[in-house]
Amino acid sequence: MKLLFALALMSLPLTAVAQVAPPSDTHGKTTSGTAYTQPKDWRGTTQGPTTVFTAPESDLSIAVIDAGDAANAQAAAAKAWALYKPGVTRKVRLSVPGTRSEGWDERVSIAYETSPSERAVASAVAMRKGTSWTVLIVDGAEATANKRSAATAILQSSLRPAGYIRESFAGKTAHRLTPDRVQALRDFVAESANALGVPGVGIALIDQGKVVWQGGVGVRELGKPAPIDEHTKFMVASNTKGMATLLLSVLADEGKLRWDQHVTDLYPAFRLGSDEVTKSVLVRHLVCACTGLPRKDYAFILADAGAPASDTFRQLAVTQPTSKFGELFQYNNLMASAAGYLGGSLAYPGMELGAAFDKAMQSRIFGPLGMRDTTFDNAAAERGNWARPHGLDVDGRMIEISNQFNHLIVPHRPAGGAWSSTADMARYAQLEMSKGVTPEGKRLVSEANIVERRRRGVAVGEDSWYGMGLFERVAWGVPVVTHGGTLQGYHSNFYVLPEAQIGAVILTNADPGAAMLAPFLRRLLEVVYDGQPEAAQDIASAAARMKAQAAARRARLTVPGDPAVLANLAASYRSPEGNSITIRDQGGAKWLKAGFIEGPIATRKNPDGSVSLVSIGGGGIGVDASIGNKDRARTLTIRDSQHEYVYSEVR
Repeated sequence: MKLLFALALMSLPLTAVAQVAPPSDTHGKTTSGTAYTQPKDWRGTTQGPTTVFTAPESDLSIAVIDAGDAANAQAAAAKAWALYKPGVTRKVRLSVPGTRSEGWDERVSIAYETSPSERAVASAVAMRKGTSWTVLIVDGAEATANKRSAATAILQSSLRPAGYIRESFAGKTAHRLTPDRVQALRDFVAESANALGVPGVGIALIDQGKVVWQGGVGVRELGKPAPIDEHTKFMVASNTKGMATLLLSVLADEGKLRWDQHVTDLYPAFRLGSDEVTKSVLVRHLVCACTGLPRKDYAFILADAGAPASDTFRQLAVTQPTSKFGELFQYNNLMASAAGYLGGSLAYPGMELGAAFDKAMQSRIFGPLGMRDTTFDNAAAERGNWARPHGLDVDGRMIEISNQFNHLIVPHRPAGGAWSSTADMARYAQLEMSKGVTPEGKRLVSEANIVERRRRGVAVGEDSWYGMGLFERVAWGVPVVTHGGTLQGYHSNFYVLPEAQIGAVILTNADPGAAMLAPFLRRLLEVVYDGQPEAAQDIASAAARMKAQAAARRARLTVPGDPAVLANLAASYRSPEGNSITIRDQGGAKWLKAGFIEGPIATRKNPDGSVSLVSIGGGGIGVDASIGNKDRARTLTIRDSQHEYVYSEVR
């Protein structure tokens, strides 16, 4: 769900109210008894039924309002806004039901209209217990919401009604994955894929170090009969990060690096946009998501193909931190890419960075671990038994999409370029479960160095932390080691339950597959610990939510684009970074090409009267560009949460 923002508390009377910014996360309750966790360093202010938490930047607020009785979620949200910011109204863009979890009888997520120029978010979640509503409002600067996403997640996920006792499996004995329990998980995956329209899913289940089932559900390609099996190759995207840090673990065993060694001692050319941060970066910090560098994916999404591996280091050298070192969780793909290339350069000095990394991964990880399907070679992967990517078209229908977009990761492949199968990912999970011993009983990496990757670092959300290419979370009282992966048309996760010695892998070949991942973990825990059945309703809610989101997006678009707007576009635009956007006629429609994004375009009129171009080629990642003028030249402006890319017409 898109986060929403609060610009300030100027509309809320705060006279004689204390404001406190605690040094650590603290627990509290609203006047009605709703429990919450206040993120550290956020100021908390309470007046009557309204509690407002303000980020350190002061341009983002999260309000928790006891709205009391209301006819429905929309009425409760309107009542909450009136208490939070009297006289301020927001137009609802989307309202969708959520899951009835954490003690709430009903949950509805509401997104409000904003214009690109606002750089703001505004949203609400209305939660009902009995006849009484609690509403959470997120309101303020988009950049701060992105930067403070972990704190926002902590607060949002901690809200629970008065008297609710959370289900916990802590201390319970895990059931073994017997054939009937395996079948229950297989059935859940098949039913979920059907509900979400996902063509194919690969799954593997592990118990006490042994694979008890691996294979697939559905097909590799929509409309074709070839089935998913245990050797079908998927792009596993950011699951590559954990594999790359596994390489660093092996190199640490070999004495080629130390986790607390300065990166510049090993790779003197390493630079960041801040000299101070450059000097502070140790090997472990390359993959800690804690250096203050923001996510900057559009820098390579919008770039032309063919960049060398060294482009990772070029881009890092001009990337400025947006938070203090060690302060916040900020996921940065370029830093993870640098970690892998550092490993390659230490393993094979003098080789080109990409070739050295590929060779190091094959010789130190994939080969010794028996991961025979796993590769960074796109040409080899896209032959034979491979799952095609799928996504939703502009009308919300599932279609096969080109995999060319995903080739953007090639220059930065340690962060997400691996192809793998459920059989291979199961072996990878087995290594994590055994703390460094292969399924055949051979030690590949020391326990100390493989486990170091899991050490809890910055908080990501409630009971969740990032280590080095791995997350550790406590889910319903159970420790879970995990990581996911997302590229266009591919979504995956692996899970290891160290105490139960149970693991699982799930790989999907469609964008709606992302909605399967969290419910799959919940279902795994339900099966293993006889938990209350919640996962199935999570899938049903996700299916309804995606349908509503697709309809709402389509309703805002003019397809084909407004002829008057399209007729006034330049044929070519260029940014100061040297990237280009071209507009052309193809098949009777206007098409856009911006780096790795290519396809037909629609237009959208924004609430402030401005107009945006929107690519509609299918898949979840595209261009949303504001049309404007600057210095008498036509412009297109693409924004992510913390960056702006301005293209001017080429004359």
